[in-house]
Amino acid sequence: MTILDRLAEHARERVAASKNTIPLKAMQAQALSLPKGDLRFEKALKGDGVSFICECKKASPSKGVIAGHYPYAEIAKAYEKAGADCISVLTEPKWFLGSADHLKEIAASVGIPVLRKDFTVDPYMIFEAKTLGASAVLLICAILERQEMEEYLAICDELGLSALVEAHDEHEIETALRINARVIGVNNRNLRDFSMDFSNSANLRSMVPDEVAFVSESGVKTRGDVVGLERIGVDAVLVGETLMRAADKTAMLRELRYGK
Repeated sequence: MTILDRLAEHARERVAASKNTIPLKAMQAQALSLPKGDLRFEKALKGDGVSFICECKKASPSKGVIAGHYPYAEIAKAYEKAGADCISVLTEPKWFLGSADHLKEIAASVGIPVLRKDFTVDPYMIFEAKTLGASAVLLICAILERQEMEEYLAICDELGLSALVEAHDEHEIETALRINARVIGVNNRNLRDFSMDFSNSANLRSMVPDEVAFVSESGVKTRGDVVGLERIGVDAVLVGETLMRAADKTAMLRELRYGK
């Protein structure tokens, strides 16, 4: 099994355990009882210039523990104060050391949209994301069938959530467009072996029409990287490790956004 296969399999195990605590129908009812979202995540990505999705992430499969000290709510508030447009929160517990509680606390602590960054493999995770305060969820083409993605997008629309549909190659971009994804993210990291190819966004950008928000994920380290992505017309960048390793996250985000 690839790393991605193992992440997806563990997500299925987590969902099965969660359903034993709160059944699907109960989670669904709880989510549907909340006010419908206003798609604020995707709206935040279509402003002037490049928007920044700043990530709260303690660890990763490829790098291990990134932040030994992880005051996630304080980090999120620092991102917001520094001008982040959205926040991405890892909730995968085994390899990323994330938690649903992290998402719930962060969503309650900031006023900008929050993405649940996880390996969505069941409708339960979308309903749960809504109850935790998320404005968006991640759907990864590589672990979902087209029919599943269509179903999940319909659930997102019913709840007023945005879906960041992640693609890695031309075939997955075509699939994302066929299901009418409004936000497409291209991950410059290959989640099967975790190698990095920063040209992936440049190669796939032309396939995505302007009305669809285009997000470049992973690999952004410098202001030069951001400028290069802006030149090819990306709407947003998702930045994780670079910010998480920075001693002064406010200064680092300012550097990435403005070069000073």
